[in-house]
Amino acid sequence: MKNYGFFAIILTGIFTNNYILSKFLGICPFLGVSKKTKTAVGMSLAVIFVMVMATAATYPLNTFLDNHDLSYLQTIVFILVIATLVQFVEITMKKFIPSLYSALGIYLPLITTNCAILGVTILNIDEQLSYGQSLVNAFACGLGYLVAMVMFSGVRERLESAEIPKFLKGLPSTLIAASLVSLSFLGFTGLVEGIFG
Repeated sequence: MKNYGFFAIILTGIFTNNYILSKFLGICPFLGVSKKTKTAVGMSLAVIFVMVMATAATYPLNTFLDNHDLSYLQTIVFILVIATLVQFVEITMKKFIPSLYSALGIYLPLITTNCAILGVTILNIDEQLSYGQSLVNAFACGLGYLVAMVMFSGVRERLESAEIPKFLKGLPSTLIAASLVSLSFLGFTGLVEGIFG
């Protein structure tokens, strides 16, 4: 991906390397907050903000750590940066959007431990993306998170009114629906590779 332009990075971040549906990172809020579209969008926007800001802060910090032979502190430092950003988002939502803050409940502070955010910050460095490419990739992965959450919340809202056998209600039908949504994204792999491969 490091040789691709920004458009290719955006396409791969949203479709091919979707962190929820392809890499299976960030599954906890995906299953927990996707019952309603409003909460799914709110959580996704918070994740996009934290992903981009975390990437903006951790990329130069990683350079500092590497230059001072402190790269073993990478994960701890990255988690501290993410936790600080999540606290900022939480305080802002509580003050300006209290209904969404209440609807997200425990899942909002769990953004701190959302492995999708930590995964983006670390994989940007592992894939040797430039600073600009890293920011674009973080934004694209956040958009991919939003697409997956909104699609799945739509599926779950329809499942609520569907006649499902009793033994499939609840978690079993949710997991089956999640696997089918995930399978639908496999088709994009060949498309993006065909265009940019």
